[in-house]
Amino acid sequence: MIMANDNLMNIVFTPISLVTLLGFLNHVYRIYTRVESIWRTVFKEDVTGKVVLITGASSGIGEHLAYEYAKRGACLALVARREDRLRHVASKAEEMGSPYALVIQGDVTNAEDCRRFVNTAATVFGRLDHLVTNAGVCPVSLFEDIPDVTQLAPSMDINFWGSVYSSYFAIPHLRETHGKIVVISSCASWLPAPRMSFYNASKAAVVAMYETLRVELGTEIGITIVTPGLIESEMTGGKFLNQQGRLGMDKEMRDVQLSVMPLESTAECAESIVNSALRGDKYLTEPEWYRSIFWVKAFCPDAIEWSNRFFLLPPPGRSVDDARSKKIADIANRCKESIFWFLEILPSLATGSFLLDHN
Repeated sequence: MIMANDNLMNIVFTPISLVTLLGFLNHVYRIYTRVESIWRTVFKEDVTGKVVLITGASSGIGEHLAYEYAKRGACLALVARREDRLRHVASKAEEMGSPYALVIQGDVTNAEDCRRFVNTAATVFGRLDHLVTNAGVCPVSLFEDIPDVTQLAPSMDINFWGSVYSSYFAIPHLRETHGKIVVISSCASWLPAPRMSFYNASKAAVVAMYETLRVELGTEIGITIVTPGLIESEMTGGKFLNQQGRLGMDKEMRDVQLSVMPLESTAECAESIVNSALRGDKYLTEPEWYRSIFWVKAFCPDAIEWSNRFFLLPPPGRSVDDARSKKIADIANRCKESIFWFLEILPSLATGSFLLDHN
């Protein structure tokens, strides 16, 4: 009988002890990270007069990152292909507090262009403190519907190689200033939404690349990996790379892919990114509630796969307009139109003129 009790204790007590130990260690770790976060917040970096190079700075997150750094007194080197848009951003950044915003037209998919704009920024300002690799593009298509997969190579060229080229040429300058790389990846790096296979793969490659670089560079250069969710931008407005590899607006596909998911403002996202970089955070997910989806993906990946398939894909043999996400978006749009219509006629209802006009 005693032996039986011992066996029972061995079966029950060992896993209970292990779970208790892991729970205790997790509690200690959470306390440590919270204290560390408070410490880094109190003693976060002051970028007044420092030099920040931002790629993809002509719109979206890149544009608002320029404004956030400008508010903190940083000098800016702004890079994008649309020079006219860059000049507008640079002018506004200087009004918001940047001592000088340098405009450099450049293509991140071209290695020599990346060498040129990095060296130009370092030469003009005499130093480089932060590199923000933000330029990105999103192809949207089911994999089997792509007539020529080579036409979607720009997604990897811009999203992955654009960051890699820029970082490669910036690292020698950043090492001199013990600077930082802020790389804009995406929650798509771990969230497998259909029609976004190339985008998801490129962003996953970015995360893997910079996690490895963090190991190689050690404490010489800080690296903050940002994984934004749905943020107001040209991309979430429907500007996608089509099946032929050309950028264009597709509001219908936007409704299918994004449906009625809430979008965080670009300004709010940019503020969180800059604060995170100045604290020296290793990772930032914005909006914060996307972290809960990450844990669902980690512990119950089938739930994420099922929900994405259920909402974003139409029933077999049906058109994309029959996707449940599109139907939800259509209902939401009709409700919005009805609300706007009611608000327009409300003053007339209050005075009774609407009823007179319709009799």
